[in-house]
Amino acid sequence: MRCGHKVCRSLARMRTKTKLFFLVFIFCGFASAIFAQPNAANGKLVQMKHADQLIGDKNKGYQRLVGNVQFEHQGVLMTCDSSHFFLQKNTLEAFSRVHIHQGDSINIFGDHLNYDGNTRKADLTGNVIMIDHDMTLTTDAITYDMNSKVASYSNGGTIVNENNTLTSDIGSYSTTDKMLTFKKNVLLDNPEYTMKCDTLKYFPVSKTAYFLGPTTIVATNNSNTIYCENGFYDTNADICQFQKNAVIVTHDQTLKGDSIWYNRKTGIGKAMKNVEIQDTSQDVTIRGDLAVHNELTNISWVTGHALYIQSFTDDSLFLHADTLKSITLLKQKAYQKKNKTEKRDTTSNDSGRVVLAYHHVRFYKTDMQGRCDSLGWTSMDSTMRLYGDPVIWSDENQITAEKISILISKGNILRMNMDNLAFIVSKVDTSRYNQIKAKKMIGYFRKNQLYCIDATGNGQTLYYIEEDSAITGINRVDCISFRINLEDQKVNSISFYSKPDGTMYPPDEMDPKEALLKGFRWRENEKPISVAELFLK
Repeated sequence: MRCGHKVCRSLARMRTKTKLFFLVFIFCGFASAIFAQPNAANGKLVQMKHADQLIGDKNKGYQRLVGNVQFEHQGVLMTCDSSHFFLQKNTLEAFSRVHIHQGDSINIFGDHLNYDGNTRKADLTGNVIMIDHDMTLTTDAITYDMNSKVASYSNGGTIVNENNTLTSDIGSYSTTDKMLTFKKNVLLDNPEYTMKCDTLKYFPVSKTAYFLGPTTIVATNNSNTIYCENGFYDTNADICQFQKNAVIVTHDQTLKGDSIWYNRKTGIGKAMKNVEIQDTSQDVTIRGDLAVHNELTNISWVTGHALYIQSFTDDSLFLHADTLKSITLLKQKAYQKKNKTEKRDTTSNDSGRVVLAYHHVRFYKTDMQGRCDSLGWTSMDSTMRLYGDPVIWSDENQITAEKISILISKGNILRMNMDNLAFIVSKVDTSRYNQIKAKKMIGYFRKNQLYCIDATGNGQTLYYIEEDSAITGINRVDCISFRINLEDQKVNSISFYSKPDGTMYPPDEMDPKEALLKGFRWRENEKPISVAELFLK
């Protein structure tokens, strides 16, 4: 029965409020048991920011959160479709459409997340994608340390940064210094080249790659292949340096050096220390301490113990100079400007090559040696020209003139032109010499041996006549022009063409002063007798 007394009605209302208060108290106590996080103000505990549905389970030790779940921990926001939140352990497990957002640019996505708020380490698996500005990392599993801000993977990953795609078995990314480290089966794909190496460090901001261990770089058009075991490649500036067993191989050339530096924009390349250039098309090898090549001008030069080696069928020519310079001439020189940088039109074709050697030139071949101040060789006429007090030794003959040019074909000497004060001397014994002198001479070779000489202009000859290894006379002849035939590098016969003036002397009756023609100079002490002596001053 309801009482209508005012006091009774007040008591009834009080009892109702007490029940409501009690229910609110119980709910708040239950909620505090779920959400209360001691010392949460110190920022060490993970904060649950939102969930559409909350399901508590004390027996399992976690709270299940479902729908638009959001967590925050020390400035890092984590969202997912559902989660198991282990309050006492300060950890969580997130499922489906996991997203970690840190700072202004770092976003990590995945299917599953285990996060430890004590160590601040996140383990993501399943379709993992990490994005930082224009860098994107994809992998199956990743560990992200929020303290060091380093993400790492060990089951294979792919990095895409503009035109560069990097893959490896093991990798890590430091979001602090923007550095990527790759190990094992590393592959870098670029529209212009492909790089394979053992260990690679890559900076997406500067687009620079540093490689360690065996590294191979192959141009997309197969124009060249590079190998080294240490170096870097700045893909933004198009500058690279290769060290430790560095080798660059093109269709017909191989370049080796302790260190190789190349700027693709300027077209200038340098090789330093233990440099070796092999040209298979010309059978030429060049060595030195420093080599520089300019693609725009097609000029290369080598210095520091520079050595030019021309291989022939049965022998090789070794030539040393302070500097070796090679110039490739083109049928057409078409240049185009691009990004304020001149680049040679690759359609231009080679039409010849000029090789220059200067100074202190010396060369050695088993059947020919020589020296001069400078030398030039052109492929167009296959002629080698010697300047600056040149001297050549061909077997027993010493050849000198103000200028000497040699015609060479397929590794064989065909002809030698000697201009101005031409002089040929061969030694008879310690004090006697056969001598031929003229203003100009042309020597003809057969199998690289001098067999005939044409002399013109103020010609003079002095040679010793031998019979049974004994000197029986001395023949001195002055004539404007004549021809000398040699056999086994010795004078066999002489044909005089105009008014010869000759005298035959008994071997002991010639004045020793007249036994040497004017301008005679025996230079045997300058003759290099081995490749090693080419480097002696």
